[in-house]
Amino acid sequence: MDRAAPAASARPARRATPAARSFTSLAIRRFLRHRLAVAGLTVLFTIGLLAVFAPLLSPYAPAAIDPTRFQAPPSAAHLLGTDSVGRDVLSRLLNAGRVSLSVGLLAVAIYVAIGTVIGGLSGYHGGALDGALSRVTDVVLSFPPLIIILFAVSIFGRPSMWNVIIVLGALGWPIVSRLVRGQFLALRGQEFVQAARALGASDTRVATRHLLPNALAPVLVAATFGTANAILLEASLSFLGMGVQPPTPSWGNMLTDAQSLTVLHSMPWLWMPPGCMILIAVLAINFVGDGLRDALDPTLRVS
Repeated sequence: MDRAAPAASARPARRATPAARSFTSLAIRRFLRHRLAVAGLTVLFTIGLLAVFAPLLSPYAPAAIDPTRFQAPPSAAHLLGTDSVGRDVLSRLLNAGRVSLSVGLLAVAIYVAIGTVIGGLSGYHGGALDGALSRVTDVVLSFPPLIIILFAVSIFGRPSMWNVIIVLGALGWPIVSRLVRGQFLALRGQEFVQAARALGASDTRVATRHLLPNALAPVLVAATFGTANAILLEASLSFLGMGVQPPTPSWGNMLTDAQSLTVLHSMPWLWMPPGCMILIAVLAINFVGDGLRDALDPTLRVS
């Protein structure tokens, strides 16, 4: 009888894998029924391919100057025209996608990692540690984001892509931290957590193997929306001259030519392509985020 008891207790663990697969299949089906999310994912995949293969697809080097064509309109030689110093707009647009998408993805990866660690410690241990970390989170959330980012980028010295990534990553974690903390607080008293502790699992194992996987869904959705927000912030900083610096192209610094009324009215090829790419990328990411939120939320029904 003593030998049969462990075997009987092991059976529910075997049933967990089909259940997990069932939830994953249901989430995929829900996501695929969300037409805007599927369209957004297709657009993002296309933009990603264009960015990855930009050096092969670009007709010119992004910093190459044509001394005979300054602010030239679209033509057979330059399909989207040239900018104010004679650089091909199409080539810069393709290469700028690599920079803008990299900023969004890397910044979000940094603050998701920071927020997950802080939120996990706060939610799992509670007590004085939770109170201290929650106050730090409240303080960071109270900062006006754009002003703090401008100040932080300026004190780092010469603005660059890596400075923007570090600053965005260092300031964006509180939202993720609160999500993870809330999930840990809700789950740490559940029976499966108590069973893991009773079997001798360490705090690290309980947090990483039992609590964290159940908190990943809201974090994934937040990371998706955060990527769109990071791309917009990078574009804003680069437009103001505090982000990615020329000659490195980004969608934001390509918009700096639009500060002139003459350019806005008479030379739309200088600002419409990067503006449209920012709009399309952000909309596509938001649509994917909406689809993930609906797919991963068990309380929602997708028709």
